[in-house]
Amino acid sequence: MNILGLYSQMPKFTAIMDIIRLLWIIRIVWAVEDVLMDSTTATAELGWTIYPSLGWEEVSGYDEKMNTIRTYQVCNVFNANQNNWVRTKYIQRRGAQRIHVEMKFSVRDCSSIPNVTGSCKETFNLYYFESDKDIATKVYPAWMENPWIKVDTIAADESFSQVDLGGRVMKINTEVRSFGPVSHKGFYLAFQDYGACMSLIAVKVFYRKCPRVIQNGAIFEETLSGAESTSLVSARGSCVPNGEEVDVPIKLYCNGDGEWLVPIGRCVCKAGYESVDNGTVCRARLNQNEDIIMDTQPNSTIDHLGFFNVITLEMVLEYQAYDTITVAQAMVMNVWESSLTHWWESMTLTEDENKMLV
Repeated sequence: MNILGLYSQMPKFTAIMDIIRLLWIIRIVWAVEDVLMDSTTATAELGWTIYPSLGWEEVSGYDEKMNTIRTYQVCNVFNANQNNWVRTKYIQRRGAQRIHVEMKFSVRDCSSIPNVTGSCKETFNLYYFESDKDIATKVYPAWMENPWIKVDTIAADESFSQVDLGGRVMKINTEVRSFGPVSHKGFYLAFQDYGACMSLIAVKVFYRKCPRVIQNGAIFEETLSGAESTSLVSARGSCVPNGEEVDVPIKLYCNGDGEWLVPIGRCVCKAGYESVDNGTVCRARLNQNEDIIMDTQPNSTIDHLGFFNVITLEMVLEYQAYDTITVAQAMVMNVWESSLTHWWESMTLTEDENKMLV
């Protein structure tokens, strides 16, 4: 029977909870993103460097929520052999080993432009250049691949072709690319146009890390993702207060997308403590000398009619019974480290306790 068929025979709530647990095992916590640069937050001109001067142009534009933003656009489709570059300012990497770039852009459909030459394009290139300090000038690094490192050629999923009274009816594309490892203190990004009619609406640069999490009774601090998309960075956990390791040293692995995977080992609460709040806390038992009472059976009382009454005893000593009960039999379970013992024990209630039952 497949897993869906199995779940169809289970109570709905249980099935849902088991699916949640399965997802928790597969992918424990989503990534945290730390933003290094976001062009949409600029309150003034971006001031990026362009080459040549008649290529990219910085203009005011709007995002999909109609917020005013600063954008770069270029549309030299009637001229062949285009090679237009725009370079960001210096971006500190802040210890990140892998960098992610989210680009929002719109591209004009070449077929919708009348009398355009065959050199019209609907793609552009993304590059990066590393440096330990801000050393770029108008001519350095040279505007070419090598010294610039190419990340990818970016293509639009959708292009626009209509024009209305309010201006172009644009379809905004969103693409994310990543690169690494990076090892210098910072870097620049560059976007190369070679014959498109397009607008670079927004650029966000960020890195990912696995967030602080408590898993299997252990605390794992924030951990930077690895340099490659397939990287698994090992992180050692420390047991929550009043917990101790069992089996093997406890570890989690942070993948290249900043998600915790592959838990190994676990921590358990020390003797005298119990696990609460989904295993995130080891709490002292209310009375460490009190045995854990798991169940009860009918008791013998002085009721001459021979009725059997049931008393339920819990760790906090909450009683539910009839006022005729004076003696109860309860199953007592004692848990100590890895051993478990249980027995039936008679319990005589005092006069005060018997009054509590009324």
